[in-house]
Amino acid sequence: MPAPAAPAHQAAALNIKPPHHVPLVEVTRDGLVESIHYGSLIALTAGGSTAVEAGEPAAPMYPRSSLKPLQAVALLKAGLDIPQHLLALTAASHSGAQMHRDGAVEILKLHGLTEAALGNSQDLPFGVPEREEWLRAGNGPTQLAQNCSGKHASMTAVCVINGWPVEGYLHPGHPLQVLVRDTITELTGEEAAAVSTDGCGTPLFAHSLHGMARAYGRLAAADESTDEGKVAHAMRRFPEMVAGESRDVTALMRAVPGLLAKDGFEGLQLVGLPDGTGVAVKISDGGDRARMPVTVEVLRRLGVDGGSLDTLQSPPVLGGGLPVGELRAAQIFSN
Repeated sequence: MPAPAAPAHQAAALNIKPPHHVPLVEVTRDGLVESIHYGSLIALTAGGSTAVEAGEPAAPMYPRSSLKPLQAVALLKAGLDIPQHLLALTAASHSGAQMHRDGAVEILKLHGLTEAALGNSQDLPFGVPEREEWLRAGNGPTQLAQNCSGKHASMTAVCVINGWPVEGYLHPGHPLQVLVRDTITELTGEEAAAVSTDGCGTPLFAHSLHGMARAYGRLAAADESTDEGKVAHAMRRFPEMVAGESRDVTALMRAVPGLLAKDGFEGLQLVGLPDGTGVAVKISDGGDRARMPVTVEVLRRLGVDGGSLDTLQSPPVLGGGLPVGELRAAQIFSN
């Protein structure tokens, strides 16, 4: 039962207009602003009030891999019971290191499955050093190396646990995906504005930055005895499984105790703080380099320890191998 393609021109049919984004990040070279990344963002307190806002955070967008922690909550609701490092991998966009590939295999073996059960796309490791090592060894794209293999391994495991068919587990009408959609709706507090298919093959639901910030605040503040708290605790305890040793999301969770973080393709960054504050950032052009500078600025505004964030500054803009500029929060946002 293959996953169907998204309806053509769905956004147009639903009358969803492009959001009004604003400048969020500037790229300078010797004092001149060379490039500008536009986007939208919001930070919500646990009580639901807006602490920081820019652009149009109420507009629907595809959260891409930032949905994975929410999907992991749904899998726990469906009976998934695995060690914490494997639960962190379930919520991961991993770099494809040996520990990540081995973890996905372990999830499969625990439930009597093999790599043949996976329905995700094939790819090279996402991490740059991991990809180079993989290619030097003469390897090509595989499902285990693809950055979503932990999530897919756990999805197939849940099918075994519940007696659901493993084949076709990516179809939107499969009981697993119905549960995932309902869980995301519950955590974000809003119905999906549109449905498509993510790069790895899973159903992809459009939500607003407002809804995603609410969900991450709930996860980060949840008691460890709850499904939400179990996912958040596993990610914070094993941040290297959520991303990789050279990834900024791993560094961010290590730098700020209790902080929960997950990125997503096309310029998404989500953060949850232990007090229930949620942060959601979307870079409109999908530029990955712009995620962290604006996220760090938002965290500073929220009173997160500035010293702990100093190590997360973006690499300088180089000229002839020497620093000549920087990526910084745009003046319209930072003033």
